[in-house]
Amino acid sequence: MFKKHQALFAGILLVLIFAVAGCKTKYEKLKASNDNAKKFQEGKRLYDKKEYSKALGLFETLLTRYRGQDGAVDLFYYNAYTNYRLKDYTAAAYHFKDFATSYPSDPRAEECRFLTAYCYYLDAPVFSLDQENTLKCIESLQLFINLYPKSERDAEASKLIQNLRDRLEQKAYANAKMYLTIGENQSAVIAFGNMLRDYPDTKYAEELEFLTIKAQYAYAHESREYKQEERYTQTITDADLFVDKYPKSAYVSQAQAVKKDSQSAILSVKRLMAEALNNDRIARRLAKKDSVAIPLSEKPDLNKKIP
Repeated sequence: MFKKHQALFAGILLVLIFAVAGCKTKYEKLKASNDNAKKFQEGKRLYDKKEYSKALGLFETLLTRYRGQDGAVDLFYYNAYTNYRLKDYTAAAYHFKDFATSYPSDPRAEECRFLTAYCYYLDAPVFSLDQENTLKCIESLQLFINLYPKSERDAEASKLIQNLRDRLEQKAYANAKMYLTIGENQSAVIAFGNMLRDYPDTKYAEELEFLTIKAQYAYAHESREYKQEERYTQTITDADLFVDKYPKSAYVSQAQAVKKDSQSAILSVKRLMAEALNNDRIARRLAKKDSVAIPLSEKPDLNKKIP
């Protein structure tokens, strides 16, 4: 009896396996066949059923065969959208662009040109990562606006461009502040200046101009003595300009304190340089001093609150 049950179970299992294999074989047979028209129709049916992976499997076998033939336009359109539905935005962008370039007179070319840029947008990284795709997306969106200046999608394209520019601005802001955090003060001064030049309307302008004063002061402090007067003077100039421009800023008192410290530092370095003229030991010490690698304990604490 037990053996009969085993045999019956094995038979049912084999029937199920063959049934499943038969269904799979039907799709695979079609995929391997030369019936291009049937493949395309089945691919569209699968696409409409949201079975995108299977649909793509059929469309991809047709791409090289269909190019230049009747039905090629629809195939390439469906193929691009299938990649888009599968969230493969890199491939989708490529195929949407290929469609718009290959069939510029097709009514769907405008849509595909926009979706090319939109796929770049969806694939663009967060602000803290590499921004190559961000720049590529801005270029592609601007190209769309230039090609279709009266498109109803222009407003959305402009909005996306602004969003991407905000990302680039935020990354530039974070990078500039990083230099100050790690003590690369000259680089911080340059980075703050570059950002204020590249983003003249940035919302971070007030903070960046104040941080420039802090970075310039630290840069002067770590410089060789014969360079300090010039660099402290620049700090004082930056502080005066800041107070004139932002008289009600929360940073005013700190800017004024940095200015006062810079003025005191100039007096000290002037005295030291005067002594060096009459004291060979001091002169030799200043000549040998490595002004770049200042011990951390001797650097000013830029995070310390200035009264």
